[in-house]
Amino acid sequence: MTLNLIKLCVGAEDVQDLLNWQKSRHSTKVTFKGRRVPVHVTRMVPTRAEELLEGGSLYWVMKGHIRCRQKLLAIDPFVDGEGIRRCKLVLDPEVILTRRRERRPFQGWRYFESKDAPQDARTADEMDEDMPEEMRAELEALGLL
Repeated sequence: MTLNLIKLCVGAEDVQDLLNWQKSRHSTKVTFKGRRVPVHVTRMVPTRAEELLEGGSLYWVMKGHIRCRQKLLAIDPFVDGEGIRRCKLVLDPEVILTRRRERRPFQGWRYFESKDAPQDARTADEMDEDMPEEMRAELEALGLL
C-alpha cells in the first residue's frame, strides 16, 4: 500500500493560490532530472522516505479540506545556514485535484495511507468549469461529484 504525506497549505485560499506560489520567483525550486520542479521545505525528515518514494504524494489541506496532491519525486535532507536540519520535499509540478474531504487542523505533516486518501477529482474536461466553488463543494459533500 502506498504511503503519502498530508500537510496544511497555510496561506492558500485555494488550489490556484498554491499554483501561483509555486510558479512565482519566491518559490523554492530545484533541478530534478533536467527540469525545474517545486520544493517544499520542512523541518522534520520523514523516516519512511523509501516508502513515500514508491508512488506517494503530498496531499494539501486548504481551508479545512483536502483539495489536491502532488507526487513526491525525492526527499532531500540538508542543514540550513543556521545549522538546523531541514528537508526538501521535491514535488512533481503537476497538481492533481482530489475530491474535497474535510480535515481538522494539525501541525507539521503526517503520514497518510492511500486507504484514507480521497479519490482524484474528475479532470477539468469532465467537469463544468463554470460551476461556482461553493456549489461544487456542496455537491462533493453529498457524494454527487
